[in-house]
Order: sequence, then structure tokens, then C-alpha cells
Amino acid sequence: MTVQPENGMTRRNILQLAGIAGAGMLLASCAAPGTRPGGGAAGPAAGPTPPASGKATGEVSFAHWRGEDQNAFDELIKRFRKEYADVTVVQDITASNDYSRQALQRVRNGASGDALTSFRGAQFASFVDAEVLTDLSATKAPKSYTPELIEAGVADGKQLAIPYQTVLLMPVANVDLFDKAKADVAPADWDSFLDACDKLKSSGVTPISWPGGDQGNAAQLVNSLVLYDAPSDDMFTQVQAGKLKVTDDWFLKVLKKYQQLAPFFQTNFTGTSYESSQQLFASGQAAMLATGSYSLATVRGLGSTFDMDMIFPNPAPKGKGKWEGVYNATFMLGVNAASKVQPAALAWVEFLSRKESAQYYANETAQFVTVAGVEYTNPDLAKAAAFLDKKIALAPRYQFTNLDMANAVWESCVKVAAGTSPEQAAEAAQQIIDQQQS
Repeated sequence: MTVQPENGMTRRNILQLAGIAGAGMLLASCAAPGTRPGGGAAGPAAGPTPPASGKATGEVSFAHWRGEDQNAFDELIKRFRKEYADVTVVQDITASNDYSRQALQRVRNGASGDALTSFRGAQFASFVDAEVLTDLSATKAPKSYTPELIEAGVADGKQLAIPYQTVLLMPVANVDLFDKAKADVAPADWDSFLDACDKLKSSGVTPISWPGGDQGNAAQLVNSLVLYDAPSDDMFTQVQAGKLKVTDDWFLKVLKKYQQLAPFFQTNFTGTSYESSQQLFASGQAAMLATGSYSLATVRGLGSTFDMDMIFPNPAPKGKGKWEGVYNATFMLGVNAASKVQPAALAWVEFLSRKESAQYYANETAQFVTVAGVEYTNPDLAKAAAFLDKKIALAPRYQFTNLDMANAVWESCVKVAAGTSPEQAAEAAQQIIDQQQS
């Protein structure tokens, strides 16, 4: 298997290594944040240490952002309690954007998130810097996973968090609308993708529903569009380090792709929320939803019955493509170093890591997982699983660990689609990057 942090993976290698039995994901509905009664603890000792040993007992606050998975986790909690009668697990669910901004402040004293999750990239880095996470390296949990798929949770040689999900970060396609328009749902290059958009628009539907008003979801599209023009696979790491600039020609070419796509987005895309973009797609008014596989279950929940698949908006010229898709390893499970109930929190993480638990979670929520040996029986997962056979890149947007820099870059993409020149938008973003670097 040849999965590397900023390169690609193939499902065939995963099958060979991990024995996945069959071929057949970000964002949360808002719920009020909860706090564990009696929470609060002294800060963690310097450096990550293993979770405390002892009897699993007490109330575990499980902090995460996937409200749409609440029912699946409720069922898993019932199963967990059959083995751990002295442990209760309470979900503490926060909307994803809020979780991204506020989770560190809420979990660092142990009042919330005995077991907790983090996004790959900036949030995980902030948890590591704040010494929020315990070292899971010697626990049972990592042994259940395909090793290459959980490398994003390693820091300083220690497994501080375990990515639970493998998410395809490409648009979801309404295959029925593509067929009706005689448009190619598997474009081999950029011109072919634009041609498909033209045909879809001519057929009377909006080609792409894009949540331009939701920065986190709007940025998913750049994962694909940047893959050809960037001078290296670690392009955003180099931007953050000052070795590359977004005013360079390579990124201006990426921004010009947003200009080309602008006529194919829905009206008022800059004011469209994630929820509204999903509804537009689920109702059959748009042929693509430019988010990722994490939207599959929500779209089904909105009543859609059409055939769905993932589509890679291939940014390369004909015959020059390197990648065939994009994925991310995220929803990173961890145990809070400030928790007073670490044995119970670890028991919950280890329970989720079991094959039977992960398989239930995957098929109930339409999420690919990193646990080895899982069989995907969910029809939408089974369809999209074909992409795991392809050469897919680890999502580059999460190379940024500085959120101010990242948000400046994502905002430049939205501005260009809305009419700002690539040069002007890039210059504004680079100024913010320069300020952060000084």
C-alpha cells in the first residue's frame, strides 16, 4: 500500500493489506452544546501520556460535530452499555463550523469531551499544541485500523488521534440528470467537465449547487481544482511557510477555473448556506452538490430517490491528469488528557474501533471508515466505492494549520466566482498570509 500524507491511495492496495470484505460523509445539524455535570479537571501534564488505566466507570461526554449521526451513535451507545453497565455516554454535538472554532476552548479543561473528535489539519494541530490529547499508541484501538489511513493522527511518532472516516471530497452527482442531459459523469479532463456543465445547463437544470455562503463547505471544491496547476503536492504547506504565494501563476490558474465555473453555479451562490445547497440538489433542481460524500446520507434524508454517484471535476488538460479523485481522513477520535473518566472514554473509543461497530456506523450513516475489514452494504456507499480503486489525493486544503491563512485563500475563490479578478483576489489573500507570517 502506498498511502502517503499528501499523495494518494488505491482501494486495491487497501484490500490487499487490510482485507476489506466488500465494496458495498461534514456537516452536522445544529444541536445545543452540552456539558457533563461535575465536569472540569486540572490541566494535563506536559507531553502526551497514555490514558489512565483502571475500571471503566462514570459518564463520558462524547464531543463531535456530526448531528446527522446522532441516531447511529445512540444505537452504538446502547450496544456499548451491554458490556459497560457502569458507563454512560452522552453525545455533545456542536454544529461543525462552531466546533471548528470553539472546541479547543470547550474541551481543554475536561468539562466536555472526555472522548472527542477533531478535524484533520488546523484543529488537530491546535489540540496537539495545547496537549489536549492522550497517547493511544499502545492501546487496542489503533490495531483495528488500516495503518496508512490513520497517519494523519500521528504527531511526534505518537498516535494521538485516530481518523475514523475516509471521506470523498468531490461533488455528489445526480446520475439521472446526467443521463437525461447526455452529460459525462466521469469526465477525463477539464474541458470534458466544462462540456458536461454546458449540457446540464442546456437541459434546464443548475449544473452545480455550491454553498458559497458557507466557507467551510465552499472550500471543498478547491481540493480538486488545485491538483493540476500546483507545483507540488504540498502546495498549501509551502504557501503557509512562505515558499509559494497565491499570487503566483499556478494559483491564478486555479482561480481562473472558478471564473469558468461561475455560470454553472446557482443564482446567489455567495449567500447559499450548506443546508440550502443540499435542498437544491435533493429536490432535483441541481445536477451536482459541490461538497463531498459526507452529504450522501443527508440528501437521502431529504427524500431524494435518484441515483447518486461521486464526480471528480478533473482539472487537468486531456491526457495529463495525475489524480482521479480526492479523499480526506477525518473525524479523528481521541481521549481528553484532562478527563476524569479516561478509562471509560478509552473503552468507548476502543468499542467504536471494532469492526462490527464501524461497519454498523458506516452503513447507517453512508460514511466510509478507516477500520479494516468493513463491508459496505449501503447502496450509495457501494456505488461510490469505485473511487477507492482509483488514484486519489489526500485533500490538500487541510495542509493549512493556520486558519486565518486558509480562510483568506478560500475567500479568494468565492470572490473570483462572484466577479473579482483573480489577481485582485489573490493579492488580498496574500496580504493576510504575509501578515500572519510576520
